[in-house]
Amino acid sequence: MASSVYSLFAAFFLFSLHGLLLFRASASASKHKWVRPSGHRLITVDVNVDSFADFQSVQAAVDSVPQNNSQNVLIQIAAGYYIEKVVVPASKPYITFQGAGRDATVIEWHDRASDRGPDGQQLRTYQTASVTVYAAFFSARNISFKNTAPAPMPGMQGWQAAAFRISGDKAYFSGCGFYGAQDTLCDDAGRHYFKECYIEGSIDFIFGNGRSMYKDCELHSIATRFGSIAAQDRKSPEEKTGFAFVGCRVTGTGPLYVGRAMGQYSRIVFSYTYFDDVVAHGGWDDWDHVSNKNKTVFFGVYNCWGPGAAAVRGVSWARELDYESAHHFLVKSFVNGRHWILPQDA
Repeated sequence: MASSVYSLFAAFFLFSLHGLLLFRASASASKHKWVRPSGHRLITVDVNVDSFADFQSVQAAVDSVPQNNSQNVLIQIAAGYYIEKVVVPASKPYITFQGAGRDATVIEWHDRASDRGPDGQQLRTYQTASVTVYAAFFSARNISFKNTAPAPMPGMQGWQAAAFRISGDKAYFSGCGFYGAQDTLCDDAGRHYFKECYIEGSIDFIFGNGRSMYKDCELHSIATRFGSIAAQDRKSPEEKTGFAFVGCRVTGTGPLYVGRAMGQYSRIVFSYTYFDDVVAHGGWDDWDHVSNKNKTVFFGVYNCWGPGAAAVRGVSWARELDYESAHHFLVKSFVNGRHWILPQDA
């Protein structure tokens, strides 16, 4: 009992430090419509009916947070499987999901792009996410998100079925798991930082137009015929979006493209990353082969290694970067992280 109380106190202490940094970030952004957070609130969730937690479902805990929230809210989620679809609206910033461990606390649902929503319309890929976050300053630690939609038939990769969609700005993830097949993680919009996370899928299992850094993450392919890690949707050279992978590991099955040009100016850089022997010949894909994206995309590689690393350099338009050109993609300033990520969290 004493150790669990200590763990909860430690988590709350770290959460408070994170909140102090958010104060500074929101105070310096005059255009941010939210007042800076003041005070802290702890909400407990446990799927076990015999527990003394505040709620049994994660969505019920989110619903209890008031509109235009101005507090740092820590939602402490006990070990267990939470079979529910969760949405954090834009009006509820400063929420943290704290799990009991990536293998212990799991939120899962099973929507897929072939299904129909409450309005009778077929779901779009981003609408299938088991958890969707529109709010700014969201964070998640030591928890997993899954989409358990089955494959359409034996031997096929799976439906478009997202486990998580992040559309809010300044989101932080540490020690989290994202599990699905096709389109697992919708890195939709905003600045995001993923640290020591596990991301599993088959086709485009990280996709969207976020401006995101993935630090020390494992990218695990479950492709059965052909797969791809990241599809980035930058549409113009003026956009600052892109995916930067630093110190990651690429494992699993192949053959696998490491990046695809979803947008005309798609931007993806892998640095200090280990590639197992799963990379497809050529390494990269320009998505449609007709729009000359190989002249406008920015695909880069810096100091990568492993048996699949040579294939990552397999096309002329995937650049071998030097330190000067790679540096921007190696540091948290890529996501303006100096203003909202604590030094020990980087």
